[in-house]
Amino acid sequence: MNIAILHYSVPPIVGGVESVIVHHARQMSADGHSVRLIAARGEALSDAIPLTLLPLADSRHVRVTKMKDQLDRGEVTKDFELLRDELTEQLESTLAGVDVLIAHNICSLNKNLALTAALYELHSRQKLPRLILWHHDLAWTTPRYADEMHNGYPWDLLRTDWGETTHVVVSHLRRRELALLMNISPAEIHVIPNGVDAVRFYKLEAQTQSLLEKINILDAAPILLLPVRVTPRKNIELALHTLAELRKQFPNAALVVTGPLGPHNANNHKYFEVLSNLRAQLGLQHSAHFLAELVDSFLPDEVIADFFRIADALFFPSREEGFGIPLIEAAYSHIPAFCADIPPLRELGLEDAAFFSPDEDPAKIADMLAEYFTSSSTARLAMRARASFRWEAIYRRHIAPLLV
Repeated sequence: MNIAILHYSVPPIVGGVESVIVHHARQMSADGHSVRLIAARGEALSDAIPLTLLPLADSRHVRVTKMKDQLDRGEVTKDFELLRDELTEQLESTLAGVDVLIAHNICSLNKNLALTAALYELHSRQKLPRLILWHHDLAWTTPRYADEMHNGYPWDLLRTDWGETTHVVVSHLRRRELALLMNISPAEIHVIPNGVDAVRFYKLEAQTQSLLEKINILDAAPILLLPVRVTPRKNIELALHTLAELRKQFPNAALVVTGPLGPHNANNHKYFEVLSNLRAQLGLQHSAHFLAELVDSFLPDEVIADFFRIADALFFPSREEGFGIPLIEAAYSHIPAFCADIPPLRELGLEDAAFFSPDEDPAKIADMLAEYFTSSSTARLAMRARASFRWEAIYRRHIAPLLV
């Protein structure tokens, strides 16, 4: 599908809407769509996401600012009409071959009402592709723009449902405001939130990104991290049984075991086979992840650190440790630690970690974990944010269906 995204400017021009456009364009392009940007200022995002410059679409073009000064005084002059007609012609040519046009704030704010009016002219003459109006801000509902708004054309274009369009807002507040403003049903307005690019926010290593794509762990909640080699003394079978019990209360819970097979004992291969069979018996094939199945060597410290940032808790059921560095790494990562009650880990954790016997009933350990994830507002918010406000999740759940 050929998609065009229209705004006054795009990055590297700094702005909240500009940032959102970047993430939308990248997600759409990665999903196989042909995407291009249309703006007065900025740069192409890549060879795959080009930019068509339309200088008169700016909010700061000298002709636009002159026109806006007149409009702010309530004067609809020849300057406005000339700009509208030029933009109408330019847009019609620029949008040839486009299937979907997404206009961000163009039909919400009075930054360039000639551009708004040009879009309306083409839409009313059925000369536009399918039109999605993405409303971040509404000039008619905020006191900031009260002195600039006047009854009649073209200001009324910002509070009138044009018909045969798709309205998108970024919050339920904006949906209520838009529904009242345009006298349309809230059910006709899509709420699509903004989000965070987890890869860039966490500054994840390339190898981490590759592993995450293979195991799709960021959709899980909670994520338990077990950063150990696969060897019997690490008591990984308890982690698997505990995960199975925890998923009765948190169906999307997952476990990541980061280490390779222990290098000094051939029996470790037999142990891994036992663990693999247990994983299958417990139905955890898609929720218990052994990175040793994907990488046949130790992962760099930087990648392990990435998994600590992604995880919701350290789960450390070892029967024997000489020290227990994962407990310290969990502390540096500000995640809770749930540990086997053995002397080295008790010495490190003191009263600041949660302990259980390495022979404890997995259901009881799962209840301990569930109590934490249920009662901690920090943990709940983190898991909800990852599930609902990652750009990948937003695109998959909200934006992709909108483009069909």
